[in-house]
Amino acid sequence: MAGDRQGARALGHATTGADGAFRIRPEQRTGSVLYVEATPTGDRSLRLRSVVGVGPGGGVPQRSESAVTVNEFTTVAATYALAQFTDRRGISGPSPGLENAAATYYNLADPVSGRPGKVVTDQNNGSRNDTLATLGTLANLVSLCAPGADTERCQDMLRLATPRRGNTPGDTAQAVLNLARDPRLATGGLYALAGRAHTYTPALTAAPAAWVLALHYTAPGVYAPGRMAIDAKGNVWASNNWLPGTRNPSPYVTVQDPVGSPTLNSPISGGGMKAGAWGIAVDHGNSVWVSSYGGDAMSKYSSAGKPLSPGSGFKNGGLNHPQGTAVDQRGNIWIANFYGLKGNRGQGDVVVYPHGDPSKAITIKGGGLDHPFSVQIDGYGRAWVSNARLNGAKLLDSRVPEGHVGGSVTVIGPDFKPISFSPIEDTSLDWPLGLAVDSRNNVWVPSFVSNSITEIGPSGKVAGVYKFPTAIAPWSVAVDGSDRVWVAGFGAPSVSVLCGVNTSACPPGSSTGSLLSPPGGYRSDSIQHLTAIQLDQSGNVWLANNWSKLVPPTGGNGLVELIGVATPVCTPLTPVPARPATTSSTACPTRTSTQPG
Repeated sequence: MAGDRQGARALGHATTGADGAFRIRPEQRTGSVLYVEATPTGDRSLRLRSVVGVGPGGGVPQRSESAVTVNEFTTVAATYALAQFTDRRGISGPSPGLENAAATYYNLADPVSGRPGKVVTDQNNGSRNDTLATLGTLANLVSLCAPGADTERCQDMLRLATPRRGNTPGDTAQAVLNLARDPRLATGGLYALAGRAHTYTPALTAAPAAWVLALHYTAPGVYAPGRMAIDAKGNVWASNNWLPGTRNPSPYVTVQDPVGSPTLNSPISGGGMKAGAWGIAVDHGNSVWVSSYGGDAMSKYSSAGKPLSPGSGFKNGGLNHPQGTAVDQRGNIWIANFYGLKGNRGQGDVVVYPHGDPSKAITIKGGGLDHPFSVQIDGYGRAWVSNARLNGAKLLDSRVPEGHVGGSVTVIGPDFKPISFSPIEDTSLDWPLGLAVDSRNNVWVPSFVSNSITEIGPSGKVAGVYKFPTAIAPWSVAVDGSDRVWVAGFGAPSVSVLCGVNTSACPPGSSTGSLLSPPGGYRSDSIQHLTAIQLDQSGNVWLANNWSKLVPPTGGNGLVELIGVATPVCTPLTPVPARPATTSSTACPTRTSTQPG
């Protein structure tokens, strides 16, 4: 089978021999992804899959296998990696998300042997998290439908993997796909059923909270990562607070390709980087801007990883510990200047480099700006800024507040003037840090101290406040291509998911703000204290392990990826989230703005 933007198509067929071997001689081997599907004669309840190759067009090299193994394990790995590109017609979708998703399969499984892949068994994963055991448990579930197995148990598995108010899956591939897309489904019942099969080890020893696959990557220089930005190819750029094993400022920006390997000669130094903080964004020319918190500057890098800023960085605009960074539809670079008033810890301001030109820096004050932390652009070209107002509260290690802090949100128009309804204030806004804009220009603001997330409408009115059921101390937020809201927990390392304004993309009965993840969020032994969450064009969720310990403060190790759980989103942001399209030659829209209605 081959899949690409045009859809899925068969390249050839074969019947296995008595030894299970088969040979397919396709007339052509073209497509964004090549894969094999197998079903027993006369029994369609078992459907197996394996990826055969990855075509050109993604952020990773193309590859193709001449021999593959198709079994229960490869089926689970392929289904999760390609969960957002699979439907009843097969596997298809736009580049580069489709190719990058297929390449992620190789991290989970070896297509030749049919055994676990090199990443899921490496020193960062293996026995250090539950991902390998989860794969084994899910593969055991699939094996319940193998020829000669108990038909009743197979039907029980398919029944348990049925979505709420949905149709019972007709085969094992659809059943696994349902679990990948709604990881909360029947965890207890399916775990108990999987215990009836012992084909694959290791397997889980207790029912999981969710059927989530997490991979942990610890590339060189990725230590205490602050925030990430994902470029058009799917490369993951990260700022890093400290040097590995220390609390000394890191001079590195790091880049990992879509499957977690270092690329572009990462770690990259130069350009004035000193302790990258929470600011990183990709501009219209695919250059990457990173705030140098310790260097009181902005660093800029080409898409090839070459420093484009001077050795001390760009300091224009009186930068003083800059944080959040964003790019608007006109190519302006927006910077949350956390302290402002160079030489003294003032209340901060916002600095803009018009069309990316530092020499024309504009400094914006007023509108309630008070220790601005994050900045994001809406569809109208307005900048939304979170104010981590200190209110005289003591900051532990300049990071974690002690006691009530307060906070607000400022909105700045395309004319660089605060909008009249700024600042937006609400009792729920208590040390707001990251924020994100959805496709309808609603803004979602998590508050660290109040353990909630506030939804603010385009007109500046609070539309809802949603309290998390367990204390996670939320730091960062991202919105996927279905407007679902993904929240990273710092206090309790976790990822929580809320239904957004597009309730049709949520399980039946959901409303805006409904919790779609377990009460404590998605968790893994690999997930540490998180300060950032970002989504890619393959539907993967990337997490920044900023701290590994709170006392004493200790840097976090690397990035974590949740495989295939989110609706894909165009990268870099355009600037509001958009799902890559399959109906045109251009998968993602250009960055344009309209006037607020």
